[in-house]
Amino acid sequence: MGRSARFVVTLLVFQPLVMSLLPAMSVPSLSAALAMSTSARRGTSAALSARLDTRDRKVGFCSPRVHGDEEEEDVDDIDNEFNYEQGNGKGPGWQLHGQGDDADLSSSARHEPHHRIPRLTSGQQMSGEIPDASPDRHSIRSPTSSYVDPSVPVPVRIVDPSKDLNSYGLNSVDWKERVESWRVKQDKNMMQVTNKYPEARGGDIEGTGSNGEDMQMVDDARLPLSRIVPIPANQLNLYRIVIILRLIILCFFFQYRVTHPVRDAYGLWLVSVICEVWFALSWLLDQFPKWHPINRETYLDRLALRYDREGEPSQLAPIDVFVSTVDPLKEPPLITANTVLSILAVDYPVDKVSCYVSDDGSAMLTFEALSETAEFARKWVPFCKKHNIEPRAPEFYFAQKIDYLKDKIQPSFVKERRAMKREYEEFKVRINALVAKAQKVPEEGWTMADGTAWPGNNTRDHPGMIQVFLGHSGGLDTDGNELPRLVYVSREKRPGFQHHKKAGAMNALIRVSAVLTNGAYLLNVDCDHYFNSSKALREAMCFMMDPALGRKTCYVQFPQRFDGIDLHDRYANRNIVFFDINMKGLDGIQGPVYVGTGCCFNRQALYGYDPVLTEADLEPNIVVKSCCGRRKKKNKSYMDSQSRIMKRTESSAPIFNMEDIEEGIEGYEDERSVLMSQRKLEKRFGQSPIFIASTFMTQGGIPPSTNPASLLKEAIHVISCGYEDKTEWGKEIGWIYGSVTEDILTGFKMHARGWQSIYCMPPRPCFKGSAPINLSDRLNQVLRWALGSVEILLSRHCPIWYGYNGRLKLLERLAYINTIVYPITSIPLIAYCVLPAICLLTNKFIIPEISNYAGMFFILLFASIFATGILELRWSGVGIEDWWRNEQFWVIGGTSAHLFAVFQGLLKVLAGIDTNFTVTSKASDEDGDFAELYVFKWTSLLIPPTTVLVINLVGMVAGISYAINSGYQSWGPLFGKLFFSIWVILHLYPFLKGLMGRQNRTPTIVIVWSILLASIFSLLWVKIDPFISPTQRAVALGQCGVNC
Repeated sequence: MGRSARFVVTLLVFQPLVMSLLPAMSVPSLSAALAMSTSARRGTSAALSARLDTRDRKVGFCSPRVHGDEEEEDVDDIDNEFNYEQGNGKGPGWQLHGQGDDADLSSSARHEPHHRIPRLTSGQQMSGEIPDASPDRHSIRSPTSSYVDPSVPVPVRIVDPSKDLNSYGLNSVDWKERVESWRVKQDKNMMQVTNKYPEARGGDIEGTGSNGEDMQMVDDARLPLSRIVPIPANQLNLYRIVIILRLIILCFFFQYRVTHPVRDAYGLWLVSVICEVWFALSWLLDQFPKWHPINRETYLDRLALRYDREGEPSQLAPIDVFVSTVDPLKEPPLITANTVLSILAVDYPVDKVSCYVSDDGSAMLTFEALSETAEFARKWVPFCKKHNIEPRAPEFYFAQKIDYLKDKIQPSFVKERRAMKREYEEFKVRINALVAKAQKVPEEGWTMADGTAWPGNNTRDHPGMIQVFLGHSGGLDTDGNELPRLVYVSREKRPGFQHHKKAGAMNALIRVSAVLTNGAYLLNVDCDHYFNSSKALREAMCFMMDPALGRKTCYVQFPQRFDGIDLHDRYANRNIVFFDINMKGLDGIQGPVYVGTGCCFNRQALYGYDPVLTEADLEPNIVVKSCCGRRKKKNKSYMDSQSRIMKRTESSAPIFNMEDIEEGIEGYEDERSVLMSQRKLEKRFGQSPIFIASTFMTQGGIPPSTNPASLLKEAIHVISCGYEDKTEWGKEIGWIYGSVTEDILTGFKMHARGWQSIYCMPPRPCFKGSAPINLSDRLNQVLRWALGSVEILLSRHCPIWYGYNGRLKLLERLAYINTIVYPITSIPLIAYCVLPAICLLTNKFIIPEISNYAGMFFILLFASIFATGILELRWSGVGIEDWWRNEQFWVIGGTSAHLFAVFQGLLKVLAGIDTNFTVTSKASDEDGDFAELYVFKWTSLLIPPTTVLVINLVGMVAGISYAINSGYQSWGPLFGKLFFSIWVILHLYPFLKGLMGRQNRTPTIVIVWSILLASIFSLLWVKIDPFISPTQRAVALGQCGVNC
């Protein structure tokens, strides 16, 4: 990694310099639209032959076509453009939409005031009113005003639809030349006319201004819903140049290191060079995926204009939100309740949102807390929407230390806020009472209100449970409005079945949601990550519903942001460097990795389908080109993969029709073909006809032929413990099994199929969560992440060798390789951190005396590392303190959690010894600000870094003692070694503070173990001294013989 190189070279640069110097010291283009209607189809044909393509001649300030817009790509004739009715003597009239799109107006709808405006993606229509447009007016007039500038030709011509268009010369070359001339003049003078005579409005009909505004609004709806904001070229190009220079300098540095060994400390020199080579490889894996970082920007107003116009049915896609929880004692129900409340109050159509809560611990406490939450939501949701408050998690809203009256103009707000705060405090008391009651479990287990036993008393052996609290058939809020659906789910568990922890729970939610609501998109959050922005779903839809991006986007990942972290972020909980630097770099390649929460998925991508790719996307990547060359004839496997992808139909059309599968499809040769197809689907998705039918509803929604009465029974069936047997769940479908970090594995499989992901980072964080600020909890969290990486490294899904026949880009593969190999860096890291103590104890060093020429390489390498870091901070906006905390915790985690993860992963994969991870606690046992920060919790992860600290302190004492006894000449080399050791201690300083706690006292057990290990190591080293030859040892002991 980059940080490893900085850590190493900083040590290497200063030491030789000090040692060598001390002795010496003694807008888019504008166009106009021409639209006509005619009573005869031959007139239309004449207009067609004249190739007056009305689509590309837009009214006013119109944008170019939206790439990926299906309606504009496939329609090229005026018959289809105006959709005239067959056999009608008269044309149905005309309508100007401001976009040059289809004019669809039947005779029965002539006198309706609302005209239909075609949708951009799937042919669905939205209606918009153009007040002054009338079907009785069969003419187009140019913009009118009280004054017409004679220098600007504005032709006015009345077209009688009863006459043949040929009589107007519409099919002649002269007419086409006149039209083209008119368009050129309009392009040159439209801006001038608009600015000089604003009353003309540029594109109004009959001189009215309101129509121009409506047309401009519709035109805005056709613009892209997001855009890429590139990093300034002067920053990015300089950054890339420095990376190349650093790579060149690094080569010269290793050439010097390899050719200049230390003769009297060959072992130390060899170990140091091996460590440095590994650090350099880690830096390459970390650096090059950041070669092309980008930022993105969304346009929520355009999304609303296109899919959610006021006064019309919303066309936004349905979304199912997943919340996962396991242990309510470690994940407090109050935190989960706040997350659920923020989801129910989200700014999205209520009939398009469903919230599913997975209780993988089958706890009655979670069930009862969710029931209380549903009741409180009836009051909380209307309050949030009425006063437009942020965030919509009550615990965090009322805890804000801001002026909550800012921008509030309703006089009733203060009174209603005070009443709502009182309601929430009462709600908290009820939740706390449930938690207190759950502390003492009855011997016979929990019982429900009707006296029956709670089905989940045995967490490892219980039936599946589903409860719908709110929704289309549930209660309304206090204002009488409908609430989003809220569903409690606890999957079935039985002894002898693999449950696959969180990945299995998420796959159960996929199937339940597909049966009950079948949202086209899924969003998952951890129970402690609430919606900090009510527009989070809309942010995601700006990418998912964009015609150009949505077809090939598997998920939209949001950055993780946290509350309750100490001011200086002692243990780098915010992880700013990863989320603000690495993820932006990946977004410029094939997309960010999936980090487990705050991610919106395309349901079809989770079903294991390939994306709909363009020809440019299907070009061979750099690996294929380098291996196969630019040959016209591609290898068979590559052609097969192209054929497989191109056979996939458009995302707006179902791949299969379940009714055809069940009843027989015309075109199949016999019933055997139908049965084979159905069995293939059942082998892939499981034996649930309703679920299989839902997989073909690519736009979401329940299949029309489904019986609502059977849905709940089918939902129970799809969460049964044996449903996934002999299917592709966890292998190719849903969350992938095989690692405790199922998020990395799931995202990797999608990228390997050719999908791309998006990194959405709006100014206001969309999600916020809680982080383990306690040292022991933080190390255990890092241990779990590192263990998952080791499991992937030793599995068949390792990105080093998996997926080369897919569409994974080279730099994206390097990023995934870096994601799984980083725990191995702990071995050279801990060796490198012990080297300074060894050098001080043995009075040797890893670098020989250097010349001025060699010193230049050390200086240049240090300067390149420093420049790379500074330029990264510049283009990313990350602060120097966040960067330094990240460097420190990299050393802390590398000498503790990562080292344990390597050995635990080897034991699990090679010896079959499983290590159960514990859920990170989100609760604090102490009161006060950051009280949990100072709580000490014993864990064996604390021993290795403490030992490194003690060894370096002992080495410093030994080195200073040796220098005092040896005279002045030994002080120069001593300072280089001391700097080496002090640099290690500075990186471990937050760890040292964490050990001391609030009382600045390190626990006795840690001190005893560390001193014992350090003493044994020091005594053995002094006694054995493996880097001294037998002859030198004999001389030192006075046993020199004839061979000396």
